[in-house]
Amino acid sequence: MPDAIYAEGLVKHFGDVRAVDGVDLAVPSGSVLGLLGPNGAGKTTVVRMLTTLLKPDAGHARVAGFDVAKNPNDVRRNIGLSGQFAAVDDYLTGRENLQMVGQLYQLSRRDAKARAGVLLERFDLGDAADRTAKTYSGGMRRRLDLAAALIVQPTVMVMDEPTTGLDPRNRQALWDVIQELVKGGTTLLLTTQYLEEADHLAHDICVVNNGLVIARGTADQLKARSGHERVEVVVHEREDIVTASTVLRTHGHGEVTVEEHTRKLTVPVTGGARLLADIIRSLDELDITIDDIGLRRPTLDDVFIALTGHVAEAAEPADAGGSVQTKNLPTKEMAK
Repeated sequence: MPDAIYAEGLVKHFGDVRAVDGVDLAVPSGSVLGLLGPNGAGKTTVVRMLTTLLKPDAGHARVAGFDVAKNPNDVRRNIGLSGQFAAVDDYLTGRENLQMVGQLYQLSRRDAKARAGVLLERFDLGDAADRTAKTYSGGMRRRLDLAAALIVQPTVMVMDEPTTGLDPRNRQALWDVIQELVKGGTTLLLTTQYLEEADHLAHDICVVNNGLVIARGTADQLKARSGHERVEVVVHEREDIVTASTVLRTHGHGEVTVEEHTRKLTVPVTGGARLLADIIRSLDELDITIDDIGLRRPTLDDVFIALTGHVAEAAEPADAGGSVQTKNLPTKEMAK
């Protein structure tokens, strides 16, 4: 089965700025690819090219089996797009928002109404269906936005920062919806600044920096590139810090870092749980009381630091090409 999303050598310039510099992507049908990168990395520009909102200056891409440059209308008919900001009309009800999108996609009035009803229930918006969207909470607006992107049951979904601004409860609820979509066979390209989101949702991850894909693989594969495991110990008494440092230096293979105010010591290690048991035994033999000890594995935050030299930031401004704010409310030309 061909990849649902395939791109080779995508390039996009904005004046002298080379926003995307030869990006290759391959997303198998029914899978989730997480596209991660710091501010200005080029993620949104890639999304705009894959969704036909921008034409590549070089390279080519196919989405849902169609060339994005040669068959843009076919691409648009087969994708859903949900972006960083919920694109809903505040003065229409939830039901009216979905019916309007359905009719823009040239569904009949009857079919648009039926599809809206199904989606309102699916996204737990049935009780609020006939309230104006301006009365919705942020989480409800995001669910309505995602429902609109699914009005034509797309085979491919593109989500650009889908949980930006949501509280943890609503973020988890949206994660559940996304996982349900993927289980149903939908292919998803997900851009996000929330590293735990990619870890939780994505089968594979591409890290983008300065318009280039600088790393790709599963979350575990990328974590393995960022360095070794580490042991963190919090001693009970401040005067035990020096002795505990000596113990950790003996068992570890790098410098011991100390946070005096929290009494926490950290050292990179190899050996996993067995080494952790050895450290606990050594500290106990020296009568050092500990408040906490743990083996910490690399996180995707560590991946960002190792690969790009800085951490990911909470929100990404527009790439050189501008942010995707047209979202899933197509013009009639897009829906053709």
